[in-house]
Amino acid sequence: MAEPNVHESSFVHSFSNLIGDVQIGANVIVAPGTSIRADEGTPFYIGEKTNIQDGVVIHGLEQGRVIGDDGKDYSVWIGKHASITHMALIHGPAYVGDNCFIGFRSTVFNARVGAGCIVMMHALIQDVEIPPGKYVPSGAIITTQQQADRLPDVQAQDQQFAHHVVGINQALRAGYRCAEDLKCIAPIRDELAKSYTEIVVEELERSSDVAGSSLGAETIEQLRYLLEQGYKIGSEHVDQRRFRTGSWQSCKPIETRSLGEAIAALEACLVEHSGEYVRLFGIDPNGKRRVLETIIQRPDGVVAGTTSFKTPTTKSYSSYNGNGNGAASGNLSAETVDQIRQLLANGYKIGTEHVDERRFRTGSWQSCKPIEASSTNEVIAALEDCIVSHQGEYVRLIGIDPKAKRRVLESIIQRPNGVVKPAASNGAKSAYTSSSATATATATSTKLSAEVVDQLRQLLTGGFKISVEHVDQRRFRTGTWASAGQIQATTEREAIAALEAYLSEYPGEYVRLIGIDPAAKRRVLEAIIQRP
Repeated sequence: MAEPNVHESSFVHSFSNLIGDVQIGANVIVAPGTSIRADEGTPFYIGEKTNIQDGVVIHGLEQGRVIGDDGKDYSVWIGKHASITHMALIHGPAYVGDNCFIGFRSTVFNARVGAGCIVMMHALIQDVEIPPGKYVPSGAIITTQQQADRLPDVQAQDQQFAHHVVGINQALRAGYRCAEDLKCIAPIRDELAKSYTEIVVEELERSSDVAGSSLGAETIEQLRYLLEQGYKIGSEHVDQRRFRTGSWQSCKPIETRSLGEAIAALEACLVEHSGEYVRLFGIDPNGKRRVLETIIQRPDGVVAGTTSFKTPTTKSYSSYNGNGNGAASGNLSAETVDQIRQLLANGYKIGTEHVDERRFRTGSWQSCKPIEASSTNEVIAALEDCIVSHQGEYVRLIGIDPKAKRRVLESIIQRPNGVVKPAASNGAKSAYTSSSATATATATSTKLSAEVVDQLRQLLTGGFKISVEHVDQRRFRTGTWASAGQIQATTEREAIAALEAYLSEYPGEYVRLIGIDPAAKRRVLEAIIQRP
């Protein structure tokens, strides 16, 4: 039997078992209690900077092979920068791509998991191919290709979490290797006596950076976070007249990595453009995108955050309207307030997006500031702030299921001609109910709402395919929708007629509208348009 081939930079704990033709790349960590046995199915490959955590089992059947990225046959292939977490089972034939995350006690058997996928805890993936960049929620059982194709895309915060796990395990690998080397560990032990003094000096330096600053504590913490995470700092300003059109102009570039210098540069921008809006943002140099875009000054003065900034996923939302309790000002309709209340009561998160009239037809929505509040009044205040900041644009309310990582509501609450205050027809109440919905539009009888017509128009304009699915009340809870067919319409009128025909064909059932991007082969819309 072949012997394992482990790169010299990798760390394999003495309490783990490696048997047979196992190839382990550079900078891999294999934690205690793992069993990697290439004695029946063989060979195995584990790519560089991958972490195999405690209790993981990797084995393979004698029959069946996958094609690795090098074009050769393997019983199990695990790519680079992957995380196979505690107690997971990878049983060949199996392929796990680069940058994948396989959660606790999840199983991958006779399957292919594409690059960049996030598989959460206690999931089963068998006899399928998961497309790259998909999210598998905890407890999911994916055993048919149709289930695999309908999985949601991975979100940015999921990718950040997976990268964080890889980084932590790389630090652990270096620490374990250092602990086994006397030349490495001895200087560290000698430095321990000095560590307390160094910590005090560092805290004094941090205090001197922010002493006398006119910026709020939350803004300073946000700056510190952006610099520590390796982001570049940017700032922009705009006067009140151009604020409504979003014609922001850049302040002087901030190239420094020092917190004190960044604070000074930001304060200079505030002074130079007093009486204007000023906003701070971070720039991801790798993804070429903005993060944490925040208005830090308005024409009436500097915005001072009421809570200290922690991280993008944990900081609380702080309203800029200064009303203290975030009570509604009357800009939102009663139906929108009901939707917010129901979303919060069911444990959903709230989001908002905006888009101008030109981009509305292509569906190029942009996110407003994240809303982390759990109070109805705070959410209303945040929503109104988004509306005020994007007057003359479309604004929509988003409900997000944090467990399934999917949207349960999309409701337009402002249009360029003012705030939408929809009136319920035929005595109907809110379009959103507490059951597990996937979108906002509803239809009574065979008449479509204005929002459904807008969605149809956007899909046709964007060149997307349109189809319909239905399900009865009993199967609705399990999500076993059945396809009613594809709508082969070229005009809006034909699409409306076809959709109304499907509503008539399935009375007393749930019916939903589906939009499909034929190029990316993924769904761009799932909207329930009829309920029992």
